[in-house]
Amino acid sequence: MSAYDAIVVGLGGMGSAATYHLARRGQKVLGLDRFGQPHVHGSSHGRSRIIRRAYFEGPSYVPIVVRAYELWRELERRSGSPLVTITGGLLIGRADSDRVEAARMSAETHGVDHQVLDAEDATRRFPQLRIVPDELALYEAQAGVLVPELCVAAHLQLADRNGAVLRTGEPVSGWRPHPEGLVVTTASGSYHARNVVLTAGPWIPQLTGGRLPMTVERQYVAWLRPRGDRHLFSGGRLPVFIIDREDDVALYGLPDLHGDGVKVAFHHGGETGDPDALSREVHDDELQRLAGAARDRVPALGDVADAQVCLYTNTHDRHFAIGPHPDVDGLIVAGGFSGHGFKFASAVGEILADLVVDGETGFDLDHFRPGRLIDAPR
Repeated sequence: MSAYDAIVVGLGGMGSAATYHLARRGQKVLGLDRFGQPHVHGSSHGRSRIIRRAYFEGPSYVPIVVRAYELWRELERRSGSPLVTITGGLLIGRADSDRVEAARMSAETHGVDHQVLDAEDATRRFPQLRIVPDELALYEAQAGVLVPELCVAAHLQLADRNGAVLRTGEPVSGWRPHPEGLVVTTASGSYHARNVVLTAGPWIPQLTGGRLPMTVERQYVAWLRPRGDRHLFSGGRLPVFIIDREDDVALYGLPDLHGDGVKVAFHHGGETGDPDALSREVHDDELQRLAGAARDRVPALGDVADAQVCLYTNTHDRHFAIGPHPDVDGLIVAGGFSGHGFKFASAVGEILADLVVDGETGFDLDHFRPGRLIDAPR
């Protein structure tokens, strides 16, 4: 049985980053994934992801995402891959929107550069968007886009360069206690490590025997071709945007960075179930609903160019779960990123390496304790 300092289970956004940071710090690390990487079965694909700092989900996230920005730029330099494009970002909602107010509070608490525009100002600056008269738009100049597949590939490339052992196509079936850590069992054998880092996304509930309850939610995204002047919808002209629709789920969009259209999606509201049973096809009625909502706010969007399914892994409160498993010594969990986690992956990987190597991290993780999920409402 091969022995390691740490085993990382799941090599998507969080796991690839954790494997890199552990290997860089001299740990003998094994990374395992049930699929090849990058893949389209979980939560770390989709060609583009929003990164932002005026965080309506709560001020406690801002220090972590600030560090994530630094680490993404460092990863770009080390890997030579272009990972981040700054486009600016808009959060649009009514003046009494809880999201807009929470984002403003986060920005003011942490000194994030931002502007609050009324509907007239926002429409003048961004005529591609339809903003109704009673709405405000919080503009963050340093928001932008990550390319998730390239981010995962860069972390794994550098993990390999720093000596990590990477095994893909090798699903984990379980683990058992060992006098000096844990033994992880896969279809190909067993491995021992002092610490196991569980970053398996939608499969975390299965791998923890339901002890850490999370809900897996199917989401679909689409790319719509703009009509007219395509340059108006490029990364230099159209910012990423999130629209708080008070009577429905939020709608978000990202500019046309690669010539395949403007990416649009709903944030939450999808079907829930077993990640291995949820449909990976986007159906015509879903595309009609999404395209209609998108054209209502971006009138020049036309035909659907492509569509994909991705999965959210939600906690009951939509906040992350990062830290030691409450019942299993040596098991560290990072999951439940609830559809807003990828931007943090570079920093979460560093945090997980801190927990393995030092037993602690400089970030306050009390809000993210995995143990809080045990007594959560199901």
